[in-house]
Order: sequence, then C-alpha cells, then structure tokens
Amino acid sequence: PPGFVESSCHSRIFWMKLNKFLLQGKFFQLEINDPYAGPVLLDEKLASRCGYILSEDVWGNPVFRASVLGCHVVNEADELFSLTVNIKVSLFSSMRAAVTYTYPMYCFYSSWASREIVCEENYMEVSVKTDVPAVSNDYTVAWMSALPETQNVAYQLWQLVFVSPSGRKRITVSDAAKLGYSFNNTLSRVYLRAPYHSNESDVSVVSGVNMNMVTSTSMYRQRWLLLLIDTTVSCPVDGISFTDSTLRWTVPSVIPTLVVQESTFLSKNILMGVDGRIIVKPEEKNYLLEHNETHIRITVPIGAEGGKLKSSIFGGVYGIIYSIDLFLEHTWTDADWQTTKYTVIKSITTPFMPQIPTVINNTLPEERLFNVAFGHFLPDVSLVAIAIGNVPFTLREAQHHGFKIYETPFSNRTKGFILEVSFDDPYVLKEYVNRNETKYTLLVNYTISVGPEATLYYHSAEVECVIADIELPEAVGYCDEENLYLAIPTFGLHQYWNLYLDNKLLNRHVALTNGYIAATNSTHLILQIPLFAVGVTYEEVSFQKIKARFDVALRKVRTMETLQMFSVSCSFNSSEFIICHPDGTIMISAQMKTVPAIDMSKTKLRDSSCKPREYNEGRAFFKFHVTTCGTSIRFEGDHIIYENEISYEKETLPGQSIPTITRDPDYRLTVLCYYRAKETLVLGAFASDPSTSPPFGSGTMVPRSNIAVSRRIRQALNVVSRVSKDESFVEFYEPNMAILKRPVELVFLEVELKDESPNTELYLENCWVTRSLDFNSTPRWNITVDG
Repeated sequence: PPGFVESSCHSRIFWMKLNKFLLQGKFFQLEINDPYAGPVLLDEKLASRCGYILSEDVWGNPVFRASVLGCHVVNEADELFSLTVNIKVSLFSSMRAAVTYTYPMYCFYSSWASREIVCEENYMEVSVKTDVPAVSNDYTVAWMSALPETQNVAYQLWQLVFVSPSGRKRITVSDAAKLGYSFNNTLSRVYLRAPYHSNESDVSVVSGVNMNMVTSTSMYRQRWLLLLIDTTVSCPVDGISFTDSTLRWTVPSVIPTLVVQESTFLSKNILMGVDGRIIVKPEEKNYLLEHNETHIRITVPIGAEGGKLKSSIFGGVYGIIYSIDLFLEHTWTDADWQTTKYTVIKSITTPFMPQIPTVINNTLPEERLFNVAFGHFLPDVSLVAIAIGNVPFTLREAQHHGFKIYETPFSNRTKGFILEVSFDDPYVLKEYVNRNETKYTLLVNYTISVGPEATLYYHSAEVECVIADIELPEAVGYCDEENLYLAIPTFGLHQYWNLYLDNKLLNRHVALTNGYIAATNSTHLILQIPLFAVGVTYEEVSFQKIKARFDVALRKVRTMETLQMFSVSCSFNSSEFIICHPDGTIMISAQMKTVPAIDMSKTKLRDSSCKPREYNEGRAFFKFHVTTCGTSIRFEGDHIIYENEISYEKETLPGQSIPTITRDPDYRLTVLCYYRAKETLVLGAFASDPSTSPPFGSGTMVPRSNIAVSRRIRQALNVVSRVSKDESFVEFYEPNMAILKRPVELVFLEVELKDESPNTELYLENCWVTRSLDFNSTPRWNITVDG
C-alpha cells in the first residue's frame, strides 16, 4: 500500500523502513529472496551472519538494514547491488492467511576505499580490495603469525586463521560459517563478517573505550599464487555516557589493531548522521561533533531533533527516555592501507530519567477561580480522569459538572493540562481562617495514560488560596422600658462563628434557661434580654437609675478565638429591684405600698443599724454585703440562699392597757439571693471592678404582713474571722478596727465556722490586706491565694 515502505541507500547499506501505523494490530515477517534458492525467513542468526538487522527506529517504525555485501545481495561488478525482500503481513501470530508484499531495493556504490569496516549493532564487517599492496615490512604485525600456516593451505581454497589470546586457529570458510562468520570474495574484494563476542574475539581498551576485536588473516593458494589478506576488524562496544541534559558517544580516533604504523595515520574526513542521513552542519541542530588525536565525540542534547523522547513509568515514578539513531563515518589514510572508511552505527537510549510532574498554581482570586496547570508532559501522555476531593470524574463527567479541562502547549515541545474549578464548587474545601478570610483548598488526583502501552500514572496535588471574602457581622443594640435587645446578622453563625455568654455557648437552650427571647428573620437573630436576666451587667445602680449592659462574644467555631464583642448598654428608670452581685453585694430598691404610707427613712434590715442609703416617699434603696446586716445563709439543692428582711420601725403611743395603739402599718419585705453552691462567692470585697462583673446570683423579694406570716426554718451559717495579736490566739483585735503592720511583721488570722452540722466544711480561699477599711482599695497584699 502507498506509504507502507520507505527505502534508501546510505554508506553502502540498504535502509528500509515500514510504516508502523499500517501494521497496527497485525503481525509481520521478513523473507530474504535468494536468487537461487528462493525466500529465506529472516531470523537473528541469519541476520548477524549475512549482514542484516531488523530493529525499530526511535519512533517505533520497523527498520531493516542490509550490507551490500550481504549473503543474498545480487552484485554486479561491485557497483550495482540489488536485494529483494518479501514482507508478509497477517492478522494472526501464526502468520496464516498472510499477505505478501515483494519489495526490491537497489544501491549503486562505486567509491570503494581500500578497506571498509562497518560496525553494525549485531555484526562487524571488513572488506578489502584484493589488489592491496604487499605485506607490510613490520613483521611484528599479529597477522604475520599466520605465515607458518601457509604451507598447509589447501589448493584453490580460502582458509582463515584467527589469532586470539588462546592461540591460533585455522579453519575453512565452511567451518567458519558454522561459528557465525561469513567470508566471501567478489570481483575485486574479500570480506569477513563476524559476530560480536565470539570465541575468537578479544576485548581491548583503546583510549578508554572497550573495543571488540577479531584478528584474522584470509589465505588463498593457487599454483604459484599465495594470497594473504589482513581481515582484522575492531568495533567499539561502549563509549556512551550521559549527563542530566546530554548524551555523549566517544569513539577512538586511532585504533592500533587497524593502524599498524600510527606515525603515518592521517584523518581525512569525519561525518555524523542521524537516522541514516548525514548531518552536514551538526551545529545547526545543536549537535556537537568534535575530535582530537585520541577521540571522536558526538554530543547530543537530550530532546534534540532527530531523536525521540518517550514517557515511561518505572517504580511508580513518571520519567522520560530519549533515543536516537546515530552513525559515524571516519575516513583516514595510513602507509599500509592507503584509505580506510570506518562506519559505526549506534542506537542510543538514555537510562530512565525521573521527571516529577509539576503543579503550577495560576489561581485567580479576583475571579474566585482555581486555575491549575499540570505538566510538563510529552505528547505521548494523555489525561484520562481526575478526582476532586476524592470524588472521581471521567473527563466527560468533569466537563458536565462544570470543571473546565483543556491542554496547553509548553516550551521545549511539552504540554500540560489546565484545570479550572470555581471556589464555590461543593467539592472545594472551605475553611474559615484569621478574622475575615477563607482558605479554599482544591484536592486533585490526576490519572494519566503514559506511552503507547497506556500505563496509568497517578499524581495528587493540593492547591490553596486564602482571600478576605468574609465580612464580620456588626450588631445593633437598643432597649425598651424593661429589656435590652441585640440584632445580630445570621450570616456565618454556626458555620464560621458562634455566640458565647462568658464561656458558655449561647444556644437556644441557654437563652431559654436565662429568660431570653430569641427570634430570627431572614437576615438577623434578635435577642431580647430582660433587665434583670442572668448575664446582664449593672454598670451603675442608684436610687435614680440603673445603667445595664449585656455582652455576647463572637468566637470562631473551631478555635474559640474571640473576634469581637457585641454590647448593648442602656439606662433604665429605677423602680423595685434586687441585684445580687458576684462579690456578695446585694442592692435593693424596695417600694413600700402601705396604707397609710410609712416613713421610708425608718426602714431597716435585720441589723437595725443597716438603714437605707437613699429613699423618698415610696421607695428605699439598700446596699449591703451578705456577711453583714444580719444576713443568714441556707442550702437548698445546689443553691446557696442568702436571706435578709426589710422591716419598719413602728412608732407607738402608750395607752392605758394592751393592745398598744399605733397608726403605722406592720410591714416586712423578705429579701433572698440565690447563688449556685459550686460557684465561688467573693467575701469581703470586690475581686475586680464591680462595673465589669456580670451578675452572679438571682434575687427575689417576698413582702409579708402581720395577717399571714409564713415562718421558715432557716439554716444559718455563722462564720467569724478575727486577727490575733500574737501566735497564742488568745487576744484579738476589735472588729472593724484598722490594724497597722509593717511589711516584715507577722499577721495571725483566724477564720472559724461556728456550725455543728457534719455536712458543712470551711475552706479559706483568698485573703488580702489593704491600707484602708475599703476592701477594694489599692494597693493590696495577698496573704493567701486559692487556699
């Protein structure tokens, strides 16, 4: 078929290339057409003996090469050569039903040198003109050792003498053929073809390069004629080296076994070729051909034109292999051989070179779009699937989902794959970070198909982008006559942040327990907080007004970091209330609704010395500590209850007999403050600024009259603290007396619980000294801290 076969003739070698695309899914064989015996199937043994080779070029096309001195080549006067090849193609490995294509090749070659040597990949060949000069006068030449054998040369029969480290061996041509050699003569030439590493060969090192050498003499005797021809051949078997970016092929300039008189050696011409074609100007293709007295070196950049880069997988690692078909042609002269043409054909493949794919983050934050380039790959790599966030997609599924995937060319003839994914895609991971930023994370697992073998390779990548795209909420506060309100945007609540009351998550259960009312609309959460609810801070409490504040903290969901505080603060008209502070301070505004009205200045607590701080006709304002004014304590469940009583001192008029006559009503108001028993109550003074301390307990006021008096059994705890004058604890200072001590003096403090209940224990937590009777004054000196 057209385009199936391409052939040429270079350096007296037939070159034939088959198109691999026309052989896909098929099997083929080559037959060499013997003009006398018919087709002969080409195999490895026949190929090396007869001057043929079947291989592949770097592109995978089958390549057949043959020497014009091959076994089945038709030779016309050592100038015109022809060879016919049968190409058999079948769909079956057994080659049944094969189609045969007969392809003749022709080569014209007349510019023979006196000696020509070809170093093919599977054989070495030397051909010599039969009219060569007489034997050299240098009798040290190895082939001269064959002279004693000439007396035994058979009449009109070619024989060969091999000289090797193991000795001399004289055999006939037919016996040599059995050993893999091929010897024959043409009209004007004699040639010997030898396999590499035969028993008769030797390996020597020439200028650092290993050379495989066969030293032989061909002999022919006819009547008065005795012909001795030196048919020694030597070819390089290595000389290849690699760097990260180049490959180097080195061949000795002078080979001693081929140049007996080195002083007469003169290099005439050096050519290099790629894929069977001579490169006239190697530098134009970035090749470097250099030589000196000892070496000829060809340097080729990895990836250079003429060769092929191939993707490969080795040990689960992606990498590349570079292959190139080179040949070298060196022509020289010397005194013995006049002209020698030395041709070496070498297919070179680099070792596996790992190439870890790179992921290039070209993300466009302003477009909220991940743009990820994955490369660099050779053209023989294709993307077959991806996984986003561990969810697999075929390319068709990925495109249907909305991912954009396309190829893009890179420099040096490589390519990459571009993946575009929106930040808002559900498979993109999102994490709230810092104050107002989101970290978007794209987890990708690529599946690529490598090389003609379609080996699958997997590569995972993680791409992140952090952008400031979150607006922190701003709350709005307001109040009515009895409540404080906070309106907080619901965007991001419970997703990025939560509301906290102190260190407690403010959820619906807590809100309900504390008496808050929580309502939501499409945009906001509205909290209604009663004035005297738990969590309200009283910044100022007086007879005229109450200044109250309610705070909630906005904290990150994951880290609990406080981002900002939402506060609402309002002033309320003072009326009837009881406030129980965490330091044990109780503030009461009591209304005395009696008929007739009473004089509010004459109201008192249990301790009659505890009078109202402020009053008017209808109200009285008291402020005292739970340890004073006759306040009692009792336990109910998990609460501690402090109790006192506001009463009125009646004015009586003595009469002549009982009952006593009075115009004042009998009035009592019971005051209760509830504290959780497991919480800590600060006795004696504020532990911190009371204006910043949230309410600790809850209080109630229970008015009672003399008509229905409900008596309760009270469990009172009597705690007494005294300062002793010395370590004997016999004499004590008077209560409420200022005690002056120098810093170096000892203080002897006694705290006593006067209670016989076996269920009651006393723990002293904090104790400190101030310069005045005000417990909250500064400076202060700690005596005990946390017990």
